[in-house]
Amino acid sequence: MASFTEINAITISLILILSFTLPTSTSAQQQCDSASTGGCHDKAKSLQLKLIAIFSILVASMIGVCLPLFSRTIPALMPDRDLFVVIKAFASGVILATGYMHVLPDSFNDLMSDCLPINPWKKFPFTTFVAMLSAILTLMIDSFAMSYYKKHGFDRKGGTGVDGEKVNNGERGLGNVENGGAHVGHCHGFNGGANDKDSMLLRNRVVAQVLEIGIVVHSVVIGLSMGASNNPCTIRPLIAALCFHQLFEGMGLGGCILQAEYGMKIKAILVFFFSTTTPFGIVLGIGLSNVYSESSPTALIVVGLLNASSAGLLNYMALVDLLAADFMGPKLQDSMRLQAWSFIAVLLGAGGMSLMAKWA
Repeated sequence: MASFTEINAITISLILILSFTLPTSTSAQQQCDSASTGGCHDKAKSLQLKLIAIFSILVASMIGVCLPLFSRTIPALMPDRDLFVVIKAFASGVILATGYMHVLPDSFNDLMSDCLPINPWKKFPFTTFVAMLSAILTLMIDSFAMSYYKKHGFDRKGGTGVDGEKVNNGERGLGNVENGGAHVGHCHGFNGGANDKDSMLLRNRVVAQVLEIGIVVHSVVIGLSMGASNNPCTIRPLIAALCFHQLFEGMGLGGCILQAEYGMKIKAILVFFFSTTTPFGIVLGIGLSNVYSESSPTALIVVGLLNASSAGLLNYMALVDLLAADFMGPKLQDSMRLQAWSFIAVLLGAGGMSLMAKWA
């Protein structure tokens, strides 16, 4: 988990450093700044809304990500129950729509902005190019991480798992979570037996960490943009949209963390980063509001590229590691009724999050 926390720190540092190092054009910058403020500009009102947003988003994030972790105390929400599968499908639809309907369009808007020079930003589709590379890179990380940990962690008797917990010759698999091995999560491409359970457990851990990294990246960007904005007309609807987004995206991530069977320490770290990243971004944006301009060429390029890479990661994770893994797994394949309800849940989650794109 040291590498995970280092990646989070590098992401935040990259946003800060690049925001002050890339050159800007003064005349074009003044025009862009005046155009971005619009007619709704109230710094005092915006600050009040930002403080409300910090508390509201923090609470919504914690509820969303913690709800699956406490599902053991609620029989209907146990991972082997149909209701858990349907809720997880809904949350996966939210994550999918976040990538396609929020993060990707934001990257297009940033990198195609009139505040950037025509060459090269309007001569080449950087957004889709970076998103494509990000999806391929995510696949590489997925594949290499599985190979590495299977070789160094799970192929030895009594070896250690991803977070250093003991796995005693395949006896500690997903059976405790999945009621005798009933498939709920990400296990495509493995055969039965004790090694299958180890592979499923490893797969869930890799998915949980990679998904968290993608969520953290775009959460910092969203929070920074809100914190730096002094437009209450924009901030007000954004609060409700982000609360909805964090609640159900957190449920999707929480389900992955639950199936990964981490210890309390690792669970606490993952919950902490997910819950605090957007509020931290808002606080950071408030502190930088006098020097940070979301319409500066520097900010547009940095945020646009980060959004594009985050969109590629989220789209890959939602389609391959969440939806495809579940819908092609035995639990849904054995029940057409559950499959139909899960598809409806995906459409509702994706549709609800897509509707939020009208305001955020």
